[in-house]
Amino acid sequence: MPSVCFYFQVHQPFRVKRYRIFDIGQDHEYFNDCGNGNLNNRRIIEKVARKCYLPTNALIFDLLREHPEFKVSFSLSGVVLDQFEQCAPEVIASFQKLISTGRVELLSETYYHSLAFLYSRDEFEEQVSAHRLKVKKLFAFTPRVFRNTELIYNNDLAKMAEEMGYVGILAEGADHILGWRSPNFMYRPAGCSKIKLLLKNYRLSDDIAFRFSERSWRDFPLTADKFAQWISSHNGNGELINLFMDYETFGEHQWEDTGIFNFLRALPGEILKHPDNDFVTPSEAIARYDARDVIDIPNFVSWADVERDLSAWLSNSIQHDAAHTLYSLRERVLDTKDALLIENWRRLQTSDHFYYMCTKWFADGDVHKYFNPYESPYDAFISFMNALHDVQLRIGLKNKKI
Repeated sequence: MPSVCFYFQVHQPFRVKRYRIFDIGQDHEYFNDCGNGNLNNRRIIEKVARKCYLPTNALIFDLLREHPEFKVSFSLSGVVLDQFEQCAPEVIASFQKLISTGRVELLSETYYHSLAFLYSRDEFEEQVSAHRLKVKKLFAFTPRVFRNTELIYNNDLAKMAEEMGYVGILAEGADHILGWRSPNFMYRPAGCSKIKLLLKNYRLSDDIAFRFSERSWRDFPLTADKFAQWISSHNGNGELINLFMDYETFGEHQWEDTGIFNFLRALPGEILKHPDNDFVTPSEAIARYDARDVIDIPNFVSWADVERDLSAWLSNSIQHDAAHTLYSLRERVLDTKDALLIENWRRLQTSDHFYYMCTKWFADGDVHKYFNPYESPYDAFISFMNALHDVQLRIGLKNKKI
């Protein structure tokens, strides 16, 4: 019996506007691009809400009513929730409606969708706590399962999540960590005694998220009955199929005219045609399935690019320089007790800023270019560092007043 566990990442950053060197010391608003381009955060949220969040939430609500066995899970970053509240409160209401069904689970993550675990465990804990409080406030829901930014994971993270009381954690089912094993079972992280590890089936997930509209793909077109057959083929050699992907897959990355909504509409019914198939949330999977083995992952893995490592965010000197400078300011920023300054600094932690600075090319470069709102990685770096220099100036001025 393969149980299908659908998990969707819901996230949009506060993109840094084209912040010039002449703006340092003059303009403390780093994220409020009022133009019509790719850096206007309000316009982007409104567009993605219209193309993805609202229609997909409405479709999933209909599927939950139609199929009592159907279940899904979401991780909504704190920064996307902030933007929904500011620009699209109807999206918050639509998620509340989904959660009210009792068959939608919310997961924990860092509030700012950050790389904090790599640089400051204290900052990481504070952001996870803030995110948990935000989810509790908006949805009256307390998450029991953790997923780190972009599925960045290693043994130490699992141990910390266990210490924080989580019963489960998500990671990428990368070939180099699985070896001969299958991602379609539950595992135990090395060094842990209670928490369980759910690994993404990246091939099946990416068939939907990336290959769905790729006409050169040998399995194009992907239909719901074909995909359901692939799921059912794991009967007898798998217990749990974790389908993890960006929620923006529906309507934004895969446009409506590709047929992605029709595919999603038909998928639960096709999967449930096989009597041994069902759907579970991460918590339900953890309660149902025993850990079949221990997975030892001492080095960081993620779900990004072919390497499944940290190179999407930390592969070149400008990324390392930006991240090191940013996190080195933590104590000085917090000492100012300036709520706005602290919030600005934390919004600069969002992993997307470093992703935009990635200079990798070949196949991965195409993906990075597609998701980059700047003309080049260097433009992203310049705007980011100029804003960060303004943060440093504000810290100095604040400390002088103190």
